[in-house]
Amino acid sequence: MPIVSVIIPTCNRRGFVQEAVESVLAQDFTDFELIVVDDGSTDDTAKALAVYGHQIRVIGQKNRGVSAARNTGIRCSRSPLIAFLDSDDLWLPQKLSQQVLFFQSHPQALICQTEEIWIRNGIRVNPKKKHQKQSGMIFERSLELCLVSPSAVMMRRRLLKEVGLFNEDLPACEDYDLWLRVCCRHPVGLIDEPLIVKRGGHADQLSQAAGLDRYRIRSMVNLLDSGMLSPPQAAATGRVLSQKCAVFAQGCLKRGKTEEARTYRKIAGRYR
Repeated sequence: MPIVSVIIPTCNRRGFVQEAVESVLAQDFTDFELIVVDDGSTDDTAKALAVYGHQIRVIGQKNRGVSAARNTGIRCSRSPLIAFLDSDDLWLPQKLSQQVLFFQSHPQALICQTEEIWIRNGIRVNPKKKHQKQSGMIFERSLELCLVSPSAVMMRRRLLKEVGLFNEDLPACEDYDLWLRVCCRHPVGLIDEPLIVKRGGHADQLSQAAGLDRYRIRSMVNLLDSGMLSPPQAAATGRVLSQKCAVFAQGCLKRGKTEEARTYRKIAGRYR
C-alpha cells in the first residue's frame, strides 16, 4: 500500500492535466499512487493520459462535477494519506516529501497545507493580505473566504470518514464547504513554504464564476442546521451568513430578481 494517494480531477483540460501529472511524477517522494478522474471529457484528455501507462490510474466517468470526481478518486484510493491536485495547478518537487515529514513529526495532526505561488494569466501576482494563510483553528477566518487550497492540502483518510466527502450538490465552493466542516473541529497545519503553483485566469475556472456566494450561503445554512458548531462558532457563522445574504439580495434587486432577493433576506432573518 502506498503512503499517499494523489487525486487529480479533470474535465477537458488536456494541456493542463498533462503538466499537473508531470509535476506529480517529478516528486522527490515516490511512495504514492496517482489517480486521475476524467469527469466526462470530450476533448483528447483520455489520449493525453494514456501515454503514462501504469504510472497513473485513470478512472473515467460521466460528467458529474468536480466534487463527484474527487469523491470517486477518494473511494478508489488506498492510502492513509490523501492529497488533491487541481488539473490546472502544479506541484514543486518537494511538496509530498515535506507534507509526509510534517505528519511524521505531528502524529496527532489530521490536515496540513503549504504556501503557494499565484500565477494569473501567466503573470506571478502576490496574494492580498486577506488571503494570507494561518495555522491552527482558522474556522472564523474561513467563513469570509476560502483560506485552504485543495492543491495545497494533505490529510489523513480518517478525517474524511469523520466529516464526510465533498458535497456533490454544490457545483462550486465545494472546497469551502468541506474546509468549514474540517476547521470547525480541527486545526489546520501550515508548511510556510510555497510548494504549489496555483494558476488562474482561464475561462473555465470555477472560482471566477459569478454569484458564488449563493453556494457559500447554502454551505453555511447546512452547517448551522447540522448542530456541529459550538455556540461561538454558530454566532460567527450567523453574522457572516447575514452579511452575505444582504449583499447577495441587493445584487438580486439590481438585476430585477425581487423574489430571489426576498428569499435571501428571509434566510438572513432566520439565522440573525
